[in-house]
Amino acid sequence: MTDLTGKTAFVTAAAQGIGRASALALASAGARVIATDVNAAALAGLEGPGIETRRLDVLDAAAVAACAADPVDILFNCAGVVHGGNVLETSDEDLDFAWALNVKAMTRMCRAVLPGMVARGGGAIINMSSVASSVKGVPNRFAYSVSKAAVIGLTKSVAADFVDKNIRVTAICPGTVETPSLHDRLGAGGDYEGARAAFIARQPIGRIGQPEEIADLVVYLAGATYTTGQVQIIDGGWAL
Repeated sequence: MTDLTGKTAFVTAAAQGIGRASALALASAGARVIATDVNAAALAGLEGPGIETRRLDVLDAAAVAACAADPVDILFNCAGVVHGGNVLETSDEDLDFAWALNVKAMTRMCRAVLPGMVARGGGAIINMSSVASSVKGVPNRFAYSVSKAAVIGLTKSVAADFVDKNIRVTAICPGTVETPSLHDRLGAGGDYEGARAAFIARQPIGRIGQPEEIADLVVYLAGATYTTGQVQIIDGGWAL
């Protein structure tokens, strides 16, 4: 079992879904966890042994830069947004927002923590990408796939630049995971059960993933001291 005792982990989008499960899992592995989200009220109930909560809007460059005040050993960049639609249906506004939240905010978070990691002799950055990226073409996910493909490039670039500083950077590419945002998307078309059945049908493993399964991978990567620059696919076989 990964032991993160003495490490400080910083998690974005920790109020629900994968972010919340990961904050809890990192704390269970011994880390001190700073769990952040733009929705401070939704963080209620997450505080406990090893966890402190803070409001953070990752689109606020000044607020992100202020995170440099914390000695962070592990950064989990979990915040993101999913847009539907193909290239003809995607507005410039949607593309800009996907880029701002899925790529630029993540870049700023890396900038905030990297100097401290370098000064302390190492660290781990884990970025949330997706199978819907450069890994696999997925219908009606244009803005999302473009931005999540960029996350893979971001990950490999930062990994290459800082490998000699003992800083490991990896990307997680989940398939479909049981989260509140998934439930919102399933219900958007007016046929929740039909949409859910379609999502399950495309998973070769026969079910939707659970946030805790992704969180286990986050904890593993936080302690995987010989792994960097890698794209970790966890999708129930969807990309086979």
